[in-house]
Amino acid sequence: MKKLRLGRRILPLYSLLALVYLLIPIAYTIAFSFNNSKGRTNTTWQGFTFSKWGDVCNQAGICEAFGNSLFIGAVSTLVATVLGTAIAIALVRYRFKFRSLVSLSLFLPMATPEVVMGAGLAALFFNLGAEQGFATIIISHVMFCLSFVVVTVKARVQTLDPVLEEAGRDLYANPAQVFWRITFPLLLPGIVSAALLSFALSFDDFIITYFNAGPVTTFPLLIYVAASKGVPAETNVIASGVFLLAIFTVIGTQIASNARARRHAKFN
Repeated sequence: MKKLRLGRRILPLYSLLALVYLLIPIAYTIAFSFNNSKGRTNTTWQGFTFSKWGDVCNQAGICEAFGNSLFIGAVSTLVATVLGTAIAIALVRYRFKFRSLVSLSLFLPMATPEVVMGAGLAALFFNLGAEQGFATIIISHVMFCLSFVVVTVKARVQTLDPVLEEAGRDLYANPAQVFWRITFPLLLPGIVSAALLSFALSFDDFIITYFNAGPVTTFPLLIYVAASKGVPAETNVIASGVFLLAIFTVIGTQIASNARARRHAKFN
């Protein structure tokens, strides 16, 4: 009993320490986004200011790199989500030759170190004579994110009740109507989750992008280059904004989900 009580006391303390440890870099980033730094040096505290938040694009290349990351992430997410959703449905609903091999091979990009994938793709593009740029980055990100989309959507497809689709067919709905009016709405939460995960992986990726970017500079590449002199405060502003946006999105989604659950419970 004493060990059990001791464990109950230690576990919350351990969880609190782990949370603080994880939040220290984020707190540092947010704090130094208000640093009144001069030029590109942002390693020492020089005073509090809101000016960095009011003129984020003051430093050359920061907004361009951020825009490049947004564009690459959006396109990669769209392509990976569409292809991954189709592959997930095919793997769950249909039986075809080498189905098990295809399912197993989809896990290889998840298990392969990014440096190996990045170097391999760079060698492939070089042998094909492809010029590195936006196209090579997007292709690389799609290949990297596709497995995560398939795994996420596949789990959602496996939970669907086929009876619902059979009911639609019994009511003389054609396959397209069954998919868009029954299957797709039921899959939408899983698809959205997969798309958000894919965008986060693409936006945050450095290693694969580094090998295949060519002259294109993304936000992670910009931070890597600037890290030797201290990441500019404007970069901290963008990073803080992305973090706060993600937090508000999660909170809003959770509130909406709880509201829907309460409405369903009321009707039931």
